[in-house]
Amino acid sequence: MEHEISYVDILQKTVKEATRNQPRLQAIKLYPVCDTDSGHFLIIATGWDKQRWIDTILFHARLVDRHVIIEEDNFEEGLTSALIAAGIAAEDIITSLDYQSGARAVVSQAV
Repeated sequence: MEHEISYVDILQKTVKEATRNQPRLQAIKLYPVCDTDSGHFLIIATGWDKQRWIDTILFHARLVDRHVIIEEDNFEEGLTSALIAAGIAAEDIITSLDYQSGARAVVSQAV
């Protein structure tokens, strides 16, 4: 039987890899935040953007009942394709709005 990579491991690896390339033009730093106990995986950005302080969530995913719920994805190309390429089934990735409304089947086909 083939060893199954856990969704927790995939989320951790993807979030950490997404923060390796730091912004060069601004004094903003990206930080991975992975809480495996609660199932929350985030990328936060903090620092100065010209004369304004930035402290924002760029990416937030939750792992609930073997579904990855995307709460926020502000990356230009998004991280969903990276999660799928790493081994998370497309039908297991849904948005938080669709999760709350129960529209799981529709979302899995759209991803």
